[in-house]
Amino acid sequence: MQQLEHVWINGEFTVAQGETYFDLYNPSCAEVTGRIRLANTEDALRAIAAAKAAFVHWSQSRVDERLAVLQRMRDAMAACQDELLRAIIQEYGAPASRSAWMASYPVAVIDQVMQDLREFAFFTTVGKAQVKMTPLGVAGLITPWNSNAGFICGKLAAALAAGCTAVIKPSEMSGLQTHVVMKALHAAALPPGVCNIITGYGAEVGEVISRHPDVAKISFTGSTQTGKAILRNAADSFKRVTLELGGKSPTIILDDADLTTAVPLAIQAGFMNSGQACIAGTRILVPLSRKAECEEALRRAVAAIKSGDPLDPQTEIGPMVSEKQWQRVQKYIRLGLEEGARLLAGGEGRPENSGQGWFVKPTLFTDVDNNMRIAREEIFGPVLSIISYRDDDDAVAIANDTDYGLSALVLGSDARRAQRIGERIASGRVQINTLAHEAGAPFGGFKHSGIGREMGRWGIAAFMEPKALIS
Repeated sequence: MQQLEHVWINGEFTVAQGETYFDLYNPSCAEVTGRIRLANTEDALRAIAAAKAAFVHWSQSRVDERLAVLQRMRDAMAACQDELLRAIIQEYGAPASRSAWMASYPVAVIDQVMQDLREFAFFTTVGKAQVKMTPLGVAGLITPWNSNAGFICGKLAAALAAGCTAVIKPSEMSGLQTHVVMKALHAAALPPGVCNIITGYGAEVGEVISRHPDVAKISFTGSTQTGKAILRNAADSFKRVTLELGGKSPTIILDDADLTTAVPLAIQAGFMNSGQACIAGTRILVPLSRKAECEEALRRAVAAIKSGDPLDPQTEIGPMVSEKQWQRVQKYIRLGLEEGARLLAGGEGRPENSGQGWFVKPTLFTDVDNNMRIAREEIFGPVLSIISYRDDDDAVAIANDTDYGLSALVLGSDARRAQRIGERIASGRVQINTLAHEAGAPFGGFKHSGIGREMGRWGIAAFMEPKALIS
């Protein structure tokens, strides 16, 4: 069993000062495979102090110097891709194809930031004023467990590109992946203090980061509830805040859609990352005129999905990350039945022959009313709801009748019509007949799905403020 003791502060590995250990589980068998020593308040204060000291010089660095550091970071992450893949499968249980993407994504996201940095306009002229984009200061980066390395590298690369230094608090549930990233960043010889990584609970370490007056910026990805707490903590020192939070994304299947192409896209959108994705399209809106046809096509597709061993190439849905998350998903499946939704596929319990791992049956409900809790609350598992609509206006109204607004998908044969409907959906991102990702486009949500934007030039600008120099 692997035991990890270290945090990474001021360019050095040091034993965490906390006395609490956190068990790491393999979700495929529900067995403890390692543990990490958690950082405490003192570790957080040391990390913040190191980042503050490093900001003096890093904020004045040239673009070519920042690009050189990002290139080393990128190459180091490329070199550890196989080790990261093993950690993802062991600790998170994503299916093989998804795990491979998650292991390669850190390199891709750093590449994108480097491209954006080369094109970034640090100076613009407005009348008599020269407007200079200036880095905010120390950035607190708080990342989730469902794509740990990708979130760390994406947020860190954007912060460094802007001229900020960083203190990173990853999820304690991703200790193995975090250790791989720490070793890679150390091998990349980042300037001391420019990046610091401390494990620890949000209630202690995250609290220090979100309240400390020397932290100028918070970038957080995670639950809406935690995002609200961070926003309240940040208010006292007027921190700039970017929050990428929960979602209850709609997938609208239009009445002219070809179901042979629309249904696979709808299923992929709903079950991506085993349903443990903030952007998952878990509300599938179908036209009342084709309800029975859509139900049958979706039922067949869900019934064919395999949930099980992530190392099996046929597996499309892996285990839930923890027993707590497994119990949460089971609760919502029961709740759907109690609310009067009709079960088309899946249901409570584990799939056959899946052992004691935290596996969930791919589940599909129909006759769902948009006021039901399974239609309004983020489940974060492979549970989909079919909701019928009368016409295009009704579809848009249902899609927008949610506290969230992170992502949406519109599927139809008439591309212009689908585009017009997409423009009416209150969401930070709307995909039209595709699940393609555009790394250079802004990403973030409306309403309870968050504040601000990441990725592209917007992601770099989120770590900066404009300063007007008038002469």
